[in-house]
This record gives sequence, C-alpha cells and structure tokens, in this order.
Amino acid sequence: MEMKQVRIYVTYKQSVFDPQGETIKESIQTMGHTEIKKVKVGKFFDVTIDLGASDLEQIVKSIAEEMLVNFNLETYRYEILEEA
Repeated sequence: MEMKQVRIYVTYKQSVFDPQGETIKESIQTMGHTEIKKVKVGKFFDVTIDLGASDLEQIVKSIAEEMLVNFNLETYRYEILEEA
C-alpha cells in the first residue's frame, strides 16, 4: 500500500482584496517595519492519500475543487511532501 502526503494550499486570487492580510500588514508597519508592503493570508491542508490504483492528481483535484476552494475568491496549488 503506497501512501503519499500532499499539502494543498488555498489562497485568495490576485484580484481579490485580502482584508486579513491588509490588517496584518498594517499591524507589522505599526511595529516599525515600514519595509513590509504586502501580506497575503492563506491556508493549507495536509492530506494522506492511499493511492492503490487511483490517480493522485485526480484525487487532489477532486478534493480541492469540490470542497476546499471557493473559485469566486480563491485558487489552489499542491505539492507532494513525502511518502507517508
């Protein structure tokens, strides 16, 4: 049984305003770090997948697109971290 650890990153699209990122950026600048010009907030999901005869890419795509991502606001990418 082959297991893979996959991390799925979900972030706002470039065209979407990130209010949490903006608030964090302003707080960092208030601390005196005026060199910080942008903060982008996102989330990630670590998923362990038993591949068996299935296709890893199709499994990840299905999970992300049907459950994790709001395509009106967000986009995603993933990376294979290791064999679990």
